[in-house]
Amino acid sequence: MTYTTQSLKAELNERGWRMTPQRETILQVFQNLPKANHLSAEDLYNVLRDQGEAISLSTIYRTLKLMARMGILRELELAEGHKHYEINQPYPHHHHHLICIRCNKTIEFKSDSILKVGTRTAQKEGYHLLDCQLTIHAVCPTCQRSLMPN
Repeated sequence: MTYTTQSLKAELNERGWRMTPQRETILQVFQNLPKANHLSAEDLYNVLRDQGEAISLSTIYRTLKLMARMGILRELELAEGHKHYEINQPYPHHHHHLICIRCNKTIEFKSDSILKVGTRTAQKEGYHLLDCQLTIHAVCPTCQRSLMPN
């Protein structure tokens, strides 16, 4: 499901929460984020500040956690040691990440077999799948060459 302002508002209301201007603004930032971009809470804070929005970092953290629990955002553990977020795209836009642990270069890739295994496993256990992602930590060719002695 691709979230719109209206669908987010409806889901929040259904759960007893309300759509705040801050939540709507944060959703819009992620909807307009170029493909393959991920934002940390601090990155989002800087984007919002540059747009003239005064949303506190604590509100951003709470909103990111809420939207990740709802399945609107994907929470990613990238190489920098802190969480990044991206809009959670429905199939067939699901993708996975290959990350260099030295330079943090991140490559996105698709794999239907990973999604099928995740879906099958969730269904078998009676779970409702919100997201299925694989993160591979490796060393890229450039960093491998820099590790080699001359």
